[in-house]
Amino acid sequence: MNYILFDGSVRDQLLPFTFTRPVADIRVGILTLREKWEQHLHSSTSTVTEDYLSDKWPMVELEKNVLINASFIPSENLVALVKNLTENQAIFYNEEPIAFFTIEDQEVDFDTFEIIEYTHHDVLRIEHTWDIFSKNHEAIKRDFDLITGGRTSQPIPEMTVAFNKENIFIEEGAKLPLCSLNATEGPIYIGKDAEIMEGSMIRGPFALCEGATVKMNAKIYTGCTIGPHSKVGGELNNSVLMGYSNKGHDGFLGNSVIGEWCNLGADTNNSNLKNNYAEVRLWDYETQGFARTGLQFCGLMMGDHSKCGINTMFNTGTVVGVSANIFGSGFPRNFIPSFSWGGSAGMTTYKTDKAFEVAKIVMDRRGVTFTEDDAKILEHVFEETAQWRRG
Repeated sequence: MNYILFDGSVRDQLLPFTFTRPVADIRVGILTLREKWEQHLHSSTSTVTEDYLSDKWPMVELEKNVLINASFIPSENLVALVKNLTENQAIFYNEEPIAFFTIEDQEVDFDTFEIIEYTHHDVLRIEHTWDIFSKNHEAIKRDFDLITGGRTSQPIPEMTVAFNKENIFIEEGAKLPLCSLNATEGPIYIGKDAEIMEGSMIRGPFALCEGATVKMNAKIYTGCTIGPHSKVGGELNNSVLMGYSNKGHDGFLGNSVIGEWCNLGADTNNSNLKNNYAEVRLWDYETQGFARTGLQFCGLMMGDHSKCGINTMFNTGTVVGVSANIFGSGFPRNFIPSFSWGGSAGMTTYKTDKAFEVAKIVMDRRGVTFTEDDAKILEHVFEETAQWRRG
């Protein structure tokens, strides 16, 4: 069977992260949404997404196809239904399509389909940016079971303190001397060639993905994911770094999501709780206003390629777009448009030629090429987000 992941109705609610990737390539838990589906289905997938992303993530359509809403996290019950779909059948949840069967070039009209209502209580869906961190605890647990089932962990080093050892899995090549791992509240996954330096204290659920690093004496609380080849230090709580991003120094990051190729300067801190303990609101690109999150704790949402200087202070519920460069004293605005340059004293436009120079250098350091497709995507984002920049 040919499986295709589509963005669904939530794409705009997941900006700024979906400016630069399909919904399927958001990381939550240990794996991206795409990797979860591919592991469950034992199959590769292609993508239906925005036109400007389709050169990098093309759709492959064959004679028989099952299209899957990428915002739904797979479970065994859901995957079993998806695998058994036949022609003109669709799975729905609360009037939202989860998956449906099509033949090549078919005009899809759900009024003519047999609708299978999904009634299991294991639905986990990423509908808003804040779902990425608020549902990360459960996503790590599901991915841990998926990845480690039937496998044997590398041994825990003798000088490492470990609680609930059976809930800790260490991949080949990982280094973790003289640290503390507490998996009492949830599993701890240490990826291939990852490193936890001396003196670090970690509580699960926690995921350290391939090639990632935890710096010395870091304090990491529950619900954190450190994506591939990222580096973190200081204090973290319930936050996701998607990959290739750095928070390498002291400072606090809580209830936050950081995209790829980001860098937080030394002693950067974010607030995750308002002084009056009120509900946090986040910038909504669709309504062009601040949306209710229903959360008391909500920190920083930072899109790909964005950076901030030393001692940067982010207000509760700050949204930073793609390829922004933030520096200076004081608190910057709690919505910083893509390709902005500056801070609380004011912002100007960060021109694409300068931004691309930096992106090429940053990616080259990690052995990754800044491609023509990457440049086209960022050019589109620059144009699409111009309406929110002032200078």
